Amino acid sequence: IFPASPMSFCEIQAMSTKVVRPANAQGQLGLSLIELLVSMAIGLIIMVAAISAYLGSAGAGRMAEAQSRMNEDAQAALSILSQQIRMAGNNPDQPNRVDNVDPTLTSLRNPVYGATSLPLAGTHTTSLMAIRGCDGTFTNINSTNASTTGIDSLVCVPGGTNTVPDSIAVSYEADRFNTIPTASGLPTDCLGNSLPIVTATVSTIDNAGAVVSSPNNTYSVADNRFYVGTATVGGVVTPSLYCKGNGGGSTQMPLVENVDSLQFQYGTMSTASTSTTASVAGYLPASEILTESTLAALASDDLRWAKVATVRICVLVRSTTAVAPDAASAQYTDCSGTLVSTPPDLHLRRAYTTTVVLRNRRL
Repeated sequence: IFPASPMSFCEIQAMSTKVVRPANAQGQLGLSLIELLVSMAIGLIIMVAAISAYLGSAGAGRMAEAQSRMNEDAQAALSILSQQIRMAGNNPDQPNRVDNVDPTLTSLRNPVYGATSLPLAGTHTTSLMAIRGCDGTFTNINSTNASTTGIDSLVCVPGGTNTVPDSIAVSYEADRFNTIPTASGLPTDCLGNSLPIVTATVSTIDNAGAVVSSPNNTYSVADNRFYVGTATVGGVVTPSLYCKGNGGGSTQMPLVENVDSLQFQYGTMSTASTSTTASVAGYLPASEILTESTLAALASDDLRWAKVATVRICVLVRSTTAVAPDAASAQYTDCSGTLVSTPPDLHLRRAYTTTVVLRNRRL
């Protein structure tokens, strides 16, 4: 059956190529260029915000970790120094001893170096001084003290100031209770090395109440020196708190890493003070213990250092890595209370302080 009126070739072609669209075809059309650009801009903003939040969180985490490590290092350094300084001069009265009978052989305490008429045997480094400091480093701080003068023989570097780390030395009678003993029960120095034995002849009271000469009294004396040195950790040179003890085979070793500086101030008693009427007259650096007018009037250095009743310790600790984003963020206040506005690097630094009372000022 043919149509009533014939169609042209163009009409037939149009009918054959006509596409029928569904009713919702408008919703399936692609995005326009403007819509695509807006979507990309929003995505970039979200991405930048997420990256910024991540970087900020990571930076805050690194700062918090660095500060936590600094606090741990400072606590360790202050704990070691406080314990050692607190023990300075420990030389307790001994049982069954005779006092004031023969001054060359008798004392309630074990003899110290300087009592030259007391026969002493064995390797020992006892000292007339309980404590001694230096504004800077002792020139011979790592010496083995071939002579038996202990910390008395230490010599300060001339012209030390508070811009360089201080050093300190302490001497005390050591036993298995005030040091960490070896497996065999021997007392140790600051590095865990067993201490040499001193044998002294003293006068004692026997069971019958008679005064007798006792030649086999043994004890040990710790001679520990602390200062700031450099240690190589993982190929990186790191300032550290060092100790040199007098134990067998002892060599200087780092105890706490990342200690930039040590500073000590010494609280001294008035020259008129006694052990029962002690009061701190003021705090002095080590050099002024020898030059302050009232102390300089005393006969010897050991008498001057015997007037030290307290010690203020300041440790300047730095972060393990350079975590500060810029020099302004790395500024810090040093042990003297001065703001360091031009730090040497981007490590964080903080000063930590404590004060220790010397409980044994008799040695």
